[in-house]
Amino acid sequence: MRFIQDVFRVQQKGRSGPERALARILFVCMGNVCRSPMAEGLLRRMLEDAGLNSKFHVASAGTHAYHLSGGPDGRSQLVANRRGIDLRGLRSRRISAEDFEFYDYLLAMDHDNHACLLERCPDEEHRQKIQLLLDYAGHLPEREIPDPYYGSLVGFERVMDLLEAGIEGLLLHLRERYRI
Repeated sequence: MRFIQDVFRVQQKGRSGPERALARILFVCMGNVCRSPMAEGLLRRMLEDAGLNSKFHVASAGTHAYHLSGGPDGRSQLVANRRGIDLRGLRSRRISAEDFEFYDYLLAMDHDNHACLLERCPDEEHRQKIQLLLDYAGHLPEREIPDPYYGSLVGFERVMDLLEAGIEGLLLHLRERYRI
């Protein structure tokens, strides 16, 4: 097995991909159909606009398996589309044990999902990677991004506003940390 891993590493040398990214970022909500795919699409667009999309790997997952392999909620797609973000290619998935090792940032949308991530984290050394996204929006009084699933379109718009604030702060942090 070690030989196969070494061969793979040699084959990947010089290629771009998640393994070669400066940082790997995973957004996490409950079902991975509203908040986390919106965050994934938004950060991808912001990285592309800044010419940094090749430097970071961005994905999303859910703590629960309600909508496995389904696309984002239609309301999420509508609100994202209004802001120039296409979510159609995204598919929901549940967080896995391997995600805790692979990703450098596991950003939860609320306290419940944050607690769930801490509970599921298989190794103590990875716990510091688990944060709330709005920790990067210190200027806001909110610390959580509410789940809009059972609400109206207005709730999805509010979620996108909060995501923009958190992701702008995250992007600033990434630029400072990696000096780009």
